[in-house]
Amino acid sequence: MQVVCSPILSRSDIDLFRRAHLERPSVLRSFDLAKLTLNRADFHENVVGLIATGKLEIRIAVLSDSKHGIYHEKIGVFEDSERNRVAFTGSANETLSGLQRNFEVVDVFRSWDSGELRRVNRKLNDFERLWASETDNIEVMTFPQAAIKGLIRLREQESADPSLDLKSAKNIPGSEFRGLEESLFVPTDLILFDHQKRAVRKWFASGGRGIFEMATGSGKTIAALVTASALYASTGGPLFVLIVCPYLHLVSQWTEIARSFGLDPLQCAVARSKWREELSVALYNLSVGTRRLASAVVTNSTFASQPFRQLIDDLTTPALIIGDEVHNLGAPGLRDALSTRFAYRLGLSATPERNYDQEGTDAIRKYFGESVEKYTIEDALADGVLCPYRYHPTVVELSESEALEYYELTSRIAREAASAEQLESDSRSDILEALLIKRARLIATAESKLPKLRQIMETRRHSRHNLIYCGDGAVDDSTDMTVIRQLDLVTRMLGNDLNMRVSRYVAETPLLRREKLRKDFADGHIQCLVAIRCLDEGVDIPETRCAFILASSTNPRQFIQRRGRVLRRSPGKESAEIFDFIVTPPADMGPAINFNADRQLVRKELSRVITFANNALNGPEALNKLLPVRQKLNLLDVF
Repeated sequence: MQVVCSPILSRSDIDLFRRAHLERPSVLRSFDLAKLTLNRADFHENVVGLIATGKLEIRIAVLSDSKHGIYHEKIGVFEDSERNRVAFTGSANETLSGLQRNFEVVDVFRSWDSGELRRVNRKLNDFERLWASETDNIEVMTFPQAAIKGLIRLREQESADPSLDLKSAKNIPGSEFRGLEESLFVPTDLILFDHQKRAVRKWFASGGRGIFEMATGSGKTIAALVTASALYASTGGPLFVLIVCPYLHLVSQWTEIARSFGLDPLQCAVARSKWREELSVALYNLSVGTRRLASAVVTNSTFASQPFRQLIDDLTTPALIIGDEVHNLGAPGLRDALSTRFAYRLGLSATPERNYDQEGTDAIRKYFGESVEKYTIEDALADGVLCPYRYHPTVVELSESEALEYYELTSRIAREAASAEQLESDSRSDILEALLIKRARLIATAESKLPKLRQIMETRRHSRHNLIYCGDGAVDDSTDMTVIRQLDLVTRMLGNDLNMRVSRYVAETPLLRREKLRKDFADGHIQCLVAIRCLDEGVDIPETRCAFILASSTNPRQFIQRRGRVLRRSPGKESAEIFDFIVTPPADMGPAINFNADRQLVRKELSRVITFANNALNGPEALNKLLPVRQKLNLLDVF
């Protein structure tokens, strides 16, 4: 249950909330949800246990003009296990007058009634925005945050008139809540894999620096938070924990997981006014000893910004930086932001080497240290950490016109590369880059891919948990002779033609919408998610059973990350499937007058095929599908 309330609370409520946070480690050891009763005598202990275990979350809503008003909205949404929802507005007081004498009203809307569904969704969206503190003129925060800021107000007695509560309630100074802050511990029900335990031990043995080079889906996030917990337990604080991740949606994901370890990290990924002052206060309190622990999650872009770097430059207490998808931090604009203020450093990546960027790779290794634990996908599959998979290379041929365009682009690329090398001209490099992108998009959006996808999906109309990766280019739409993005055409084909429940997951998708899409996808209410690159790094959707790769870059990191999305374990999931669309030259164009170009095209595709097939349940069978074209182009020596 998630509850948002005003900061005016009774003494008993304040004491319950304080206990739930201060005594959380001991409560987690003793509270058993299965033994929860409705006895009134157990009420207080039940509330403390539910808050401590995260089953009941309470946040405080403070108006921008808190002197003259309070948050007094009455809305709510109930939801069952089948995603049926009931939304309500209004309330009836549970008093004799309220139940028998007053004239009260409660409006109720049901999601299974088509005439009411829109109102239910609007109420749900309103609450989600409120919970995320995105409602105008209202700041929503956790109880510890509100308490430490001195925003909690004591209500001496119950009143039916909220305006009387406002006038009589007294602010409780933040100093009375000293010690009510974040904690950091390993959840009692967490069971670690051996490779995670090794990683933690090796990191400490390396002096508190190193990289966890572990296969996607093998538990890097959990291992990192266990490491942070062990560090805090060994030092006793003060400690500042900073988690740096590449994308905004990963900030929410990291925050959710970190809360299960007792942290309540400040999200430094929105408007500067929402985090700069709060982070500054937290770091100051660490430095003067009024708190022992503070944490924050930040996007790469905010991490590299001057305001954030100024705050970190003033850091005086011991600090740990956790770099998620740490290979990104080797980019020029990001590696300059890696501060020496962090004595403890931990990098996370399945592939820390930067493609064609040795300087960036060296910068990462120099700052974070070497890989203290290497755990490959072969290891993860052998240990049962990831689920086994079947790999289906699906061969599609370029059309004759696409092949001719590919040959022309390849020739121009060769000429521009030679000129750029001779002239060392930036403008030539720009032209070369544009040609390479155009050729890559041509391969990604080959027109034969969509009919082949339709053929496969027609037999899987009732399947669920499908991810479809598209190219970012456009294709010709044969129905109305227009040019349309491949992603939109795939969405339309699956949704309109095959009557499947499908949604797009793209960069423009708002954060709250992304979270809802992932939840609906996990529950099976959405059968297919269609994406370009937003699901490449870090996003955890373990329910995924099948991936269709319509387009992929030649960077191994991308297709390794995508494979990891599919192989994560989930209840009831015994195996996964990957359909990989492999582009080859047309077979009926006569003599191979462009033999070298054809060979180059297939060789690039083969690197991905061989990587995927080597670990698949049906590896030899998968490789045999490309045997004819490999023989034709003399590529049998590629392993």
